[in-house]
Amino acid sequence: MRKPTPLPLPLPPLALALLAALALVPAFAATPIDERRELDARGRIEVSNLKGRVQIRAWDRPEVRISGSLGEGVERLQVEGDRRSLEVKVRYPHNSNRAEPTTLVIDVPQLAEVEVDGVSTDIDVQGVAGRTLVIGSVSGGVVAVGAPRKADISSVSGDLRLNLNSQDVDMESVSGAIALRGRIGGEIKAETVSGDIRIDTRGEPARRLDTSSVSGNASYAGGLAAGGRINVESVSGNIHLSLPRSLSARVRGESFSGRLSAPQARIDRPRYGPGASFEHTYGEGAGEVRIETFSGNAELALE
Repeated sequence: MRKPTPLPLPLPPLALALLAALALVPAFAATPIDERRELDARGRIEVSNLKGRVQIRAWDRPEVRISGSLGEGVERLQVEGDRRSLEVKVRYPHNSNRAEPTTLVIDVPQLAEVEVDGVSTDIDVQGVAGRTLVIGSVSGGVVAVGAPRKADISSVSGDLRLNLNSQDVDMESVSGAIALRGRIGGEIKAETVSGDIRIDTRGEPARRLDTSSVSGNASYAGGLAAGGRINVESVSGNIHLSLPRSLSARVRGESFSGRLSAPQARIDRPRYGPGASFEHTYGEGAGEVRIETFSGNAELALE
């Protein structure tokens, strides 16, 4: 006859308590943040976080509210300055690999100047409309929505996704993609190595546009202000410009082995060897457009 399987013995109270405590450890690994500081409506704030995430939100109060959580192993959150200028910095130990990522959620006055810096940090800025917005990350992605007068945004390998109504915007990435949309009537500069560049000014005529890439594609949809200038360069990436039919500019295009296309323009090719170029004046020729690529294709469209 088969013997019945013995029932497991109940755990003693001490063992149960130890198991419960171990289960709660991850919940308390991160330290909650709850800080407030006064900051003038047009003050300045600098935020630095080595790794993790930074979220900036605009509100209508003359103060800064900092929430989120410090990662386990982080030394402390440093907040210094006065109501004119604040610095918020996450202090990591010398060997930062042993510290967990930190999340900062910061409410700032809408018209404050904002600068955010990180390494392995995702950065998200929403609603700011101060004089300047500066964002820099190494491997993190960047999202920014707002109306700063001037924006300077960069990442090495992270993508830039921007929706800005600004006067001037400067963007730079190595392998990350750059996507900019918004009404920008001043100067736009974008530079990548292998990432694609996509810029759409919603029909706003930019005064100056400069883009440069090595293997990434570049596209621009927008206008050109009277007397303005567009300069687009690529080595092996393709170029596409979509400008209004009312364009008034002298347009020049050049490629070593790529294909060129422009309405009404005659493409000149040498009798022997590679290469193609064109030069054409649209309207009164008030502005200037220069397109140059080595092996990529380039197209100008009037819509």
